[in-house]
Amino acid sequence: MASAARSTAPRVSQGAVQGVAPLRAGQGTSFFLRRLHSLSGIVPVGAFLFEHILVSNATAIGGPDAYARQVSFLGSLPLVFFLELIGIWLPIAFHALYGFYIWYRGDGNTVAYPWAGNWMYTAQRWTGGIAFVYIVWHTWTMRFSGIDLHAYPSASFGKVQAEVLQPALFLFYVAGLIAASWHFAYGIWLFSAKWGIVSGEKARKRFLVLCLAFFFVLSGVGLASLATFRKYPRQTAEPGTVVRNGKQTTEIR
Repeated sequence: MASAARSTAPRVSQGAVQGVAPLRAGQGTSFFLRRLHSLSGIVPVGAFLFEHILVSNATAIGGPDAYARQVSFLGSLPLVFFLELIGIWLPIAFHALYGFYIWYRGDGNTVAYPWAGNWMYTAQRWTGGIAFVYIVWHTWTMRFSGIDLHAYPSASFGKVQAEVLQPALFLFYVAGLIAASWHFAYGIWLFSAKWGIVSGEKARKRFLVLCLAFFFVLSGVGLASLATFRKYPRQTAEPGTVVRNGKQTTEIR
């Protein structure tokens, strides 16, 4: 969930109160934690979202077999639990919890100053909250409850499909996907502005357009993956089984 502590959106007027203020050196622990929060939203959290949406989940578009192969590959990585713990779960927990703290301490100005920067700041906070709830729930249901997909990757398509076919859960998936995609894409812009990677009003505006385009790419691929789960024949979520052409067969792992 990439974001910076305060928005660096271009000012519309010198007297307007920005939704967020820039990070400044000399703020001690707070400055360090805000920098770490900003960086963690890109690496490793953002890198994980990029891979999860545009690589792993996108393989579902190719069908149950392609999705099972990707899950099998991920599950076969050495020390996969510790890779997930150190590279995904702990960074997401830090980024989310410190982000909530920043949100609690921050002041949005969407009513008094309804300009784009403040609305984007507010959207960044809310999408971060929605994405965090979705990621926690999705991680629990896919990784720690029910069948172990790393042990039985052939059941992975059916397990996700069983949730996506439920209207309420499907809408939850869509909301979580869009929230995570926006938070990451706009967070890239915030990160680049905060760290001085993109400077100048014109350059920032052009880069913002690229980040918004990236948001639509992430959302589009994610929605296409969800649509695939819904359109395929119902798969079982049992070890070693798969449905092809409407017939259930047993696979040997």
